Amino acid sequence: MIRDNATAIAAELMLEFARRTGLYPTSRNKQRYLWTDAFAVCNFLELFTRTGNELYRRCAMDLINQVHRVLGRYRADDYRHGWISGLGEESGQRHPTVGGLRIGKPLKEREPGEPIDERLEWDRDGQYFHYLTKWMHALCRAAVIAGHPAHAEAALELGEIAYRGFARKSASGDVIGIYWKMSTDLSRPLTFAMGAHDALDGLVTFREIQNVISKMHAKTSDGDLTAAIASISTLCRGQGLGH
Repeated sequence: MIRDNATAIAAELMLEFARRTGLYPTSRNKQRYLWTDAFAVCNFLELFTRTGNELYRRCAMDLINQVHRVLGRYRADDYRHGWISGLGEESGQRHPTVGGLRIGKPLKEREPGEPIDERLEWDRDGQYFHYLTKWMHALCRAAVIAGHPAHAEAALELGEIAYRGFARKSASGDVIGIYWKMSTDLSRPLTFAMGAHDALDGLVTFREIQNVISKMHAKTSDGDLTAAIASISTLCRGQGLGH
């Protein structure tokens, strides 16, 4: 029994979210959306911390797995199939974030050469940098609270591909911006705008990943965000966001 009223309300809301989106009980009609799911993972982990109820930890872990299986792969109505990363089935399961993660919008992304419709673009799929950073944070919390270093490594791999895929570079190779929205395979920008706080968001999140990786001694690959942090720090200073 949860004695704290606020926690009880949160638990009720989150279990209703789990039921409505096909997380718990598990259903074939899974409705995954990266932004919402990132906050949901953090909520379930906090409920587990406050109550000790294993159900909430399991919901967080199951949600992470569902997001990776659904949003780490191409849509069912896409001509492309399998993991966004292009890895085979087994390798893709081991490294589900190495190609990034789809947003989870209701419509397919805009085709190459198709004129942009600004209103319709809000409902089209692809990848958002600020959604990816929220998922990296959720993975870091899962690594720390649930004691699963593999989630920290998944956050690291996601950070690496997000930086490579979204960084807008000058002719000399300097990072001059971060694209707001990219295609599902990160091959082309879908919008050329940059979020007002994407650079700062990336800087804080990348540092969080490095910190968690270091504390958990989790890194088993050659991955590292040091260069990305240095580059994005320069970009933040150029925007007046850091010193």
